[in-house]
Amino acid sequence: MTVGPVRLDVSVSYAIPRVGVPSAVSFRKWVAAALENRIREADLAIRIVGAKEGRALNRHFRGKDYATNVLSFPAELPDGLPKGVKLPLLGDLVICAPVVAREAKEQKKRLVEHYAHLTVHGALHLLGWDHENEADAICMEQLEREILAGMGIEDPYVIA
Repeated sequence: MTVGPVRLDVSVSYAIPRVGVPSAVSFRKWVAAALENRIREADLAIRIVGAKEGRALNRHFRGKDYATNVLSFPAELPDGLPKGVKLPLLGDLVICAPVVAREAKEQKKRLVEHYAHLTVHGALHLLGWDHENEADAICMEQLEREILAGMGIEDPYVIA
């Protein structure tokens, strides 16, 4: 485990109008919180998309024909890097704004806090965390709770 803040380069792009969607500064803050003390440096991209693009990406990469809240695409580093050389490229997150807004409303959560949760969740996926089985899900959810609590955000898994 590393100690201290991460050197972070986060590119945020909006494929939809930014109305109701957090600023790039917020997304960077949430990613930094998720990665702090877990990695020394990271470059990643976040793309905020509409339902059509979210659905197309989920169908193409996961075989599921619906838009989902967040997709994580860990970087695939090229073969043949010199021994010991590691690129800081972590990967990409795609967040589907209409799905996030709908879920926040249905779950009676503050929209900005739901974005924070999904950004932290996606960043942890880029680090290799998953929730494919119950034990892994419990560990990942607890880590998310701790990271979010550090930013003053309540437990995202408690639904009002």
